[in-house]
Amino acid sequence: MFVIEIREINPDVTIGILDLKVYAERQNLAVKRDIERAGTRELLKNLLGTPDFELCYTPENKPYLKNLSLHISISHSHEKLVVICNKKANTGIDIELLRDKVRNIQHKYLSEREIRFAANDPDRLVTLWAAKEALYKVYGLKEVEFIKNLFIEEYSGAEINGRIEIKNINKSYKLIHEKIDDYKMVYVLHEIH
Repeated sequence: MFVIEIREINPDVTIGILDLKVYAERQNLAVKRDIERAGTRELLKNLLGTPDFELCYTPENKPYLKNLSLHISISHSHEKLVVICNKKANTGIDIELLRDKVRNIQHKYLSEREIRFAANDPDRLVTLWAAKEALYKVYGLKEVEFIKNLFIEEYSGAEINGRIEIKNINKSYKLIHEKIDDYKMVYVLHEIH
């Protein structure tokens, strides 16, 4: 079998994690796009418990399952693929390889306050990037500017508070971050009311 991990976070939220390298080898796939597409279907099949589903995308490239009221988000980075399913609310997930190169681009996605908090630490920089990506996926529309519309509060544990402020929308979310091998995964747990 493939290296698939299914985690039930709570009764509404489930996450699937797939090792793309092992999956590609066992499926004899070589083209990156084919590996990601087949891996996504494999993860969804395991999360849903059935191969009978239709994965579709909005014009903004937000994934959804046709004729199902389940909310999903998908992310991949190098050798990891993750999918989150939420039975009740819009969701977002991101996985990123931990790399130093984020130091060079932090000014493009972080506010001054967030840059001070990150203190040039690659783990924090990648976590902040992934948290903003997860929020971006919750919002689901293209006009978001990471510095002007997505905000991440300082954190010390696994929980992060994030906010989307754009047009007449001002929503706050609880996110969770964790390290998986050489990757950082961040996902939206729920909206904060």
